[in-house]
Amino acid sequence: MKIEHGQIYIEDVPVSDLAHLYGTPTYVYEENRIRENFRRALNAFRKYYPDFHFFYAIKCNNNLAIANILRQEGAGIDAASVNEILLAKQLGLGGENVMFSGNFLSDEDIRQGLESGVIFNLDDISLLPRVLQKGLPELLCFRVNPGYGKSEVGDFVTNAGPKAKFGIHPDQVMDAFRMAKDAGIRRFGVHMMPGSCICDADYFRFITELLMDIIGKVAQTLHIDIDFIDLGGGLGIPYHHEDKPLDIDEAARLVAETFKAKIAQYGLKPPRLGMEPARYFVGDAGWLIGTVHAIKDSYTRIVGTDISMNTLARPAMYGAYHHIYVNGREDEPRKPVGLCGQVCENTDYWVKERPLPERISVGDLVVVENAGAYGYGMSYPYNGRLRPAEVLVNGKEHWLIRDREVFEDMIRNVHVPPHLQA
Repeated sequence: MKIEHGQIYIEDVPVSDLAHLYGTPTYVYEENRIRENFRRALNAFRKYYPDFHFFYAIKCNNNLAIANILRQEGAGIDAASVNEILLAKQLGLGGENVMFSGNFLSDEDIRQGLESGVIFNLDDISLLPRVLQKGLPELLCFRVNPGYGKSEVGDFVTNAGPKAKFGIHPDQVMDAFRMAKDAGIRRFGVHMMPGSCICDADYFRFITELLMDIIGKVAQTLHIDIDFIDLGGGLGIPYHHEDKPLDIDEAARLVAETFKAKIAQYGLKPPRLGMEPARYFVGDAGWLIGTVHAIKDSYTRIVGTDISMNTLARPAMYGAYHHIYVNGREDEPRKPVGLCGQVCENTDYWVKERPLPERISVGDLVVVENAGAYGYGMSYPYNGRLRPAEVLVNGKEHWLIRDREVFEDMIRNVHVPPHLQA
């Protein structure tokens, strides 16, 4: 994004043109930024550990146009559900380029996961007997909860540690691998969730060391080789402008040094190393454009836009911060105002006392920063307010990559029994 003569551009396209062509609210993604983010991270990790691979956590942004950009760059897919395995199949990916990391799986999830032939990543030891009833995977991975987690976007997304629902307790990891080995499985992987949106490079060294001490003892005791170790996601981006960005090169260097030292300490055959970020690739490459429709002067001034809590859920769900720009007014004086959407819930009043241009007016375009991760993917229809459009921009070119929902989508799968029909 850039601002020239007061006008906001996404890559080389004015947001006013995008709003005119596609309407608002609309998510807009920068293709070149996604590619730059991926290459920066991959080059950093492969510089220090050449046998390194990224899976893209497609739950973050499941638009196939976005996922295809990352597939072209060499990413596999981390799938949290069977339907996300099917999304990976749409991308032409399968086998060991896809990791199935579901949790609290049904029997049908297990059956379809096994039949898909992707890497099966088990979230708990209790799932193993149910998996073995339906088949014997050639390669099996266990998700380990290393006992510690961290989040820089709130406790709700601390995905490891005692309060997280993910992963096997450290005291059960040895039993899990022993059971799998005794069942006849010969190829193994390891996975963890380190946390969410972490910009502290040294944390990745710390959590890698924690995991490797658990797994090193398991491999040593059971005399097994580990094919790969996936350190999860968690590569962060700064949401507040004063936040310091993650030093990706330093994070990669510290991870690789620790990883290689632990391989040597426990006498392991060097495994492939991987991670499964998503926010780092797409978060700061996405923007949400909305329109000011009304301004209310009551107990305070409230600016009403068509960006509602169902369009961007993160602020209402867990108080997430997104910086807001106003097209054509960024150089004007500011005053604290509120900002809300059009949904009939007070949680839709998702910005309060934020310094915004004091002359903000009906018809102005607002642009929300860092909307590429967990934006559209967490949106939902409510109050008859339907999901927005999605657009991809590359230089001066732009494409509609998902239609805006319309009323027919709202009733498409609804069936009214004859005796209830008007």
